Amino acid sequence: MATEPAEPKRRYLQYLEVVTGPLEDKRRWRQYKARIRALPENYRTAAEALERYLMHFGPGDGADAASMFEDLADLFEQSAADGTPIREIFGQDPVEFVEAFVQNYSVGRYISRERNRFTGAIERAAGENTARKDRTD
Repeated sequence: MATEPAEPKRRYLQYLEVVTGPLEDKRRWRQYKARIRALPENYRTAAEALERYLMHFGPGDGADAASMFEDLADLFEQSAADGTPIREIFGQDPVEFVEAFVQNYSVGRYISRERNRFTGAIERAAGENTARKDRTD
């Protein structure tokens, strides 16, 4: 059985990325997960809890999310190496910490679009000026 040229394979990967998203983002995610699994148990537990929270409230785009999670792994690896207590990382209010952490990353296109749609609907409902603004805010 003869092998086919590389072109159909390349086209197959393009179609696969359309369906599943960029393969580079998936590679970065797997590397992040491996780094988190290598942490001491208490740091791993805290990082996984933060990850769960960020899955709901963090950036929605693959590249932004990948960068954020890589930075999260850096933070916990360095904290574990330094022996920084978990409470010292998060402070007294973990939600305040995570909200400040997320502010360093851009919001995904989907979330931004939905925020703009929601704000516009409320403005229209309130009878306020609804002049079109830049939809990428």
